[in-house]
Amino acid sequence: MTRPRLVVLGLDGLPLALAKALVRANAPRLPNLARLTAQAGSVEAELPELSPVNWTSFFTAEGPGEHGVYGFTVLDPASYALRIASFGDVRRPTIFDRLGERGLVSRVLNLPNMAPARPLRGMLVAGFVAPSLEAAVYPPFLLGPLKAAGYRVEGDTTRGAAEPEYLLDQLRLSLAARRAALDLLWPDLAWDLFVCVLTETDRLFHFLFPAVERPDHPLHADCLAFLSEWDALVGDILARFDALPEPKRLLALADHGFCALTQEVDLNRVLAGAGLLRLSRPARDEWDAGVIAEDSRAFALDPGRVYLHRRGRFARGRVAEAEAPALLRDLTDLLLGLTWEGRRVMNRVLRGAELYQGQATTHAPDLICVPEPGFDLKAKFDRAGVYGLYGRHGMHRPEDAFFFDTSGAGLTGKPARVRDVGRLVLEHFGIGDTPDGIIA
Repeated sequence: MTRPRLVVLGLDGLPLALAKALVRANAPRLPNLARLTAQAGSVEAELPELSPVNWTSFFTAEGPGEHGVYGFTVLDPASYALRIASFGDVRRPTIFDRLGERGLVSRVLNLPNMAPARPLRGMLVAGFVAPSLEAAVYPPFLLGPLKAAGYRVEGDTTRGAAEPEYLLDQLRLSLAARRAALDLLWPDLAWDLFVCVLTETDRLFHFLFPAVERPDHPLHADCLAFLSEWDALVGDILARFDALPEPKRLLALADHGFCALTQEVDLNRVLAGAGLLRLSRPARDEWDAGVIAEDSRAFALDPGRVYLHRRGRFARGRVAEAEAPALLRDLTDLLLGLTWEGRRVMNRVLRGAELYQGQATTHAPDLICVPEPGFDLKAKFDRAGVYGLYGRHGMHRPEDAFFFDTSGAGLTGKPARVRDVGRLVLEHFGIGDTPDGIIA
C-alpha cells in the first residue's frame, strides 16, 4: 500500500499581498510562486508575530499559552539574565513526536526553534537559532554528509544593512545549502511527513523590503534576481512533490506577514520616560536586563511584551497583586497614546491573561502590544531614544501570512492561525485532539 505522504513548505515571512503583487508584475520570473499564489489564502500569526513563536505553534499545533515560547528571548526571573529561546523551552510534544508514536516517519529541514536537536522518528536539521550545525542535527550521522555538502544553518546577515550585495550573496549560499540537504533527506522516500522551511525571504525583507516592494527602487532588479533563484528552489520542491505517487498533499505557509518599516520604537525608553522603569546602572549592551532596578514597576522584552515587575514572580519585583489592575490600565493608556509625527503607533494593546490560555501561562507577558504598520516594537536596555532606525527596513506583521493547501483549504479561510496548520498535519494522519501532557 502506498503511504499517504504530506509535504509542508515553509515560506518564512511571506505575505499573501506581496506574493500576489510580485506575481502580477513578474509572473514569468516567478512561475512557481505564481502556481501557489493562484490558489492561496492567508492565516493570522500567533502573537507576538515572531518566527520562534509561530514555528513552535506550527510544530506543536498549540498556541504560546501551551508551548511556552513567547519571543526570541527568555528572562531568568532570579538573575535577570536574558538568553535566546530554544527547543529546550518548548513545553509540549511536537507533531513529529505524535506521528512517531504511530510509527510514522518525519524528515524536517530548517525548521526554526528546534535546536538543540533531540531524537525523533526520522531526521532533523534544525534551523534558526541553532548555535552550531552539531546542535541542529539528528541523527548524528547526518553531520558528515551535511558538512561535506557545505551546509550552513544561516547565512551571515550582520552586514546586511550596509552591504546589500553581500547579503544577497549570503542568501544564495543559504539556498544552495537547503538544496544540498534536500538531496540528502528526500530521495529514498522513506518518510510520511516532509517539512522544509525557506527562511531566506524573511532575511531579505528585513533589510530590503522597500527594494522588493517598489519597482522603482534601485535595488529592485537585484532583489528580483534573487527571488527568481528562490523561486527555482520552490520549483524543485514542487517538482519533487509532483513526482510522488498518490495519495499526497502539499501545505505551504508563512509564519507571519511583513511590511515596510518606518521607525523602530523602544518600549523600555517609553517606560523609563514615564518613570515606570528604573535602571540601577548604565546598561552594558541591549541585552543587559540586569539593570532593572527593584523600584521598577514594569519593563519590556522584544518585540512588544510588557511585564509588571511583580513581587513573587521576579526576584527584585515589588508590584503587589492588588496594584496590578490599575497599573495595567495606566500602561495600556500610556502605550495607546504613543504617536510619532502625528501618527498613532499602537493598533491595540492586549492583556496576556485574556490572549493566552493553557498550562504555560505563568511565563506569559502581562501585555502584548500590536503596532500599526511601519512601527517595529523593540525593548532594548541601552538605547537613548524612543524612536530611531538601526539598519532594518522591513518588519513583521501578524496578518496576511501566506497559506496554500492542495486540498483547497486556503480558499475557505481556514485554518485561521498558524497553530491550526499544525493541527491540519495531525488530522491528515488521523490524529485527533492535542494531548494534555507537558514536556518538563
